[in-house]
Amino acid sequence: MENKQIAISKFGDPEVLVVQTSSMPEPKAGEVLVKVHFAGVNPIDVKTRAGLGWAASENKDNLPWVPGYDISGEVITLGQGAERFGIGDNVAGFIGFPLAGGGYSQYISVPESALSLVPSSITLEAAAALPLAGQTALQALDKAGVNEGDRVLILAGAGGVGHIAIQVAVTAKAEVFTTCSEANLDYMATLGAHAVNYQFAPVSERVEEADVLIDLVGGDAALDALKCLKDGGKVVTVPTLSAELICEKAKMLGFEASGMLVDPNPEQLDALLYMVSVGLVKTEIQQVFAMSEVGEAHRQIETGHTRGKILLDMQC
Repeated sequence: MENKQIAISKFGDPEVLVVQTSSMPEPKAGEVLVKVHFAGVNPIDVKTRAGLGWAASENKDNLPWVPGYDISGEVITLGQGAERFGIGDNVAGFIGFPLAGGGYSQYISVPESALSLVPSSITLEAAAALPLAGQTALQALDKAGVNEGDRVLILAGAGGVGHIAIQVAVTAKAEVFTTCSEANLDYMATLGAHAVNYQFAPVSERVEEADVLIDLVGGDAALDALKCLKDGGKVVTVPTLSAELICEKAKMLGFEASGMLVDPNPEQLDALLYMVSVGLVKTEIQQVFAMSEVGEAHRQIETGHTRGKILLDMQC
């Protein structure tokens, strides 16, 4: 059997993504072979494909390189000593981050310790939406020390990280404010957030006395959002091209500010899968693309207006 993968042949536009065929991977000791049903497409994949950021600079001599950090699928072979899962189990994981990648594959060998069991009540689509975005959301809220009753402002609430961060913060009984386009105002309300249409007014004119800012956007929007914080407020910013600038400006204004790089944590994915299984978190999937449509999937992410997540169906 052959294994089809999507690789970055050289850095550039979505056209540089090519389908290549490799031999079927053999799971090593402690690994399992996963038949990947769905791979998540994340902004970091698009950034790396364009040749930007650390994963790109570290992999520039390794092209063609197979991106992808989010997978869900089925265990089909066990490596020596692998005993956490049985053949046929549905699993999901945040894998190969940040340098190995490999999620855009039909089959991949993964250390069993990197995977979580997907409960039968959760679809493999929903499970594939959770690893990178869900753990980024959890870790950002955790880093900011969000508590019950806090006023939390989350920029870009309709995106992959944002829509999960809102729901987790609401579950923690925080008061959540978010920015979104007009098209997503109703959606944000259904998640329990007070939404501000950034196309209509800067968020600084609508929100004040926030305890925490979770910046998922960077740039001018993040600089403006600093005006919403009360004295002693906290800022957590995810990697954007302007993250360092945002942190510096926030500290100059007297806020506690830190960047963050998500750290794969299977226990956190277990917790997210549980939250989905009991209805505390709902994953939003805007579209599932076939493998052959990977260029379109990347173009959708590049619009900056994706509601929830984009997935690749690796078996079609």
